[in-house]
Amino acid sequence: MTLVRWILGEMMQDKDAKKADPERAQPASPASPSAGQASATGRIGVAPAAAAFMMNQSLRTPWLRRGLIALIVVGAVVAAAAWFGRGKAVPVVVAEIARGKVESTVANTRAGTVEACQRTRLSTITGGRIEVLAVKEGDRVKKGQLLMKLWSDDQQAQQALALAQLDTARKRAGEACTTAAAAEREAQRQAALREQGFVSSAGEDKARSEADARRAGCAAANAEVRQAQARVNVTRVEQGRTVLVAPFNGTVAKIVGEVGEYSTPSPPGVPTPPAIDLIDDSCLYVKAPLDEVDAPRVRAGQPVRISIDALPKRSFAGTVKRVAPYVSAVEKQARTVDIDVAFDQPGAIGPLLVGYSADVEVILGVRDNVLRVPTAALGAGGRVLVVDGETLVERTVRTGLANWEYAEVLEGLAAGERVVTSLEREGVKAGARVVVEAAPAKAR
Repeated sequence: MTLVRWILGEMMQDKDAKKADPERAQPASPASPSAGQASATGRIGVAPAAAAFMMNQSLRTPWLRRGLIALIVVGAVVAAAAWFGRGKAVPVVVAEIARGKVESTVANTRAGTVEACQRTRLSTITGGRIEVLAVKEGDRVKKGQLLMKLWSDDQQAQQALALAQLDTARKRAGEACTTAAAAEREAQRQAALREQGFVSSAGEDKARSEADARRAGCAAANAEVRQAQARVNVTRVEQGRTVLVAPFNGTVAKIVGEVGEYSTPSPPGVPTPPAIDLIDDSCLYVKAPLDEVDAPRVRAGQPVRISIDALPKRSFAGTVKRVAPYVSAVEKQARTVDIDVAFDQPGAIGPLLVGYSADVEVILGVRDNVLRVPTAALGAGGRVLVVDGETLVERTVRTGLANWEYAEVLEGLAAGERVVTSLEREGVKAGARVVVEAAPAKAR
């Protein structure tokens, strides 16, 4: 402002001087300073270099002074336009490039589920009214323990009848076999008497025939005993159709029905709820769906990192045990392949509930102590925005291993540089003036 006031003052002084003394319009001698120079110097004090230059005697000619004044005015206007045209600084979040570990992983597309190694949904083979419920939901049971029994008085009566018939058949068989044994002894006696000449051959033949007939009757009676035993076995099988027992040690998860209600078996193709849901929670694993594109890179034996929603801020080591040999088309546009993941240290996890939601990361490769960039800072084509002073500069980065959090930097960035991670904000682009909103994120 001092320089502008001086310029205006000089222009007014020169105009007044021309009116008062036309001779002052002529160029002054280079050797003698004018009074106007001394007065101007007194007004501005310590003037800028440009003002001092203009005050030099050699530049007191009107045309040179006017030209220099015009240049200074134009420069001031350009500087002011550049200052006010800079625009407002855009706040950004940045992260500092550092070294660390990078893993190449694939994760499930939908939430996985904690499953039991053994789980059975039991239903009776035949329908009937529930007579006995020997357990409650949550009870732990042993293999072979009675769980539920349907009404079966009619079958019990049939079994009692079969047992009575079996007893009768056994007694008849005993009678027939005793008679057969006596007939056999008589036949042997008749044979001995005939050798001594006391009986005829006809008497011996008759005794032998009687013994053979009695022996056949004994065999028939024994056959009837076996038949009666088979009828008893049939009644026992029929009663087994109305009884549920535990096929293994486990926990009763759910019971459908109460005493007195009718229990219906589940016919093929009809999704009828089971009577009892039994779970062996001593062995658990995670079943998770992977995108069909990622499935070819996954194989049994690869390490897995498991996270469970019910246990936040914790992760558990696991191993891929099985990759499904087929693609599940739950939705036509979401085809997945299920994998089974076992816990490496199930005892260190604590109690888990079957049905917990879980996520898995299959670790395909690992790089330790490499330069890495946050994945959030990567744009299309591997482009990043680097903070250079107060301006954003675009740069292309070549990356190696990557996951959802970090990507390995092969070239294009150096340690200590700051890259923008808030690319979604408006105005964040190359050449923009920015202000860092938060401290640079530290690599873990």
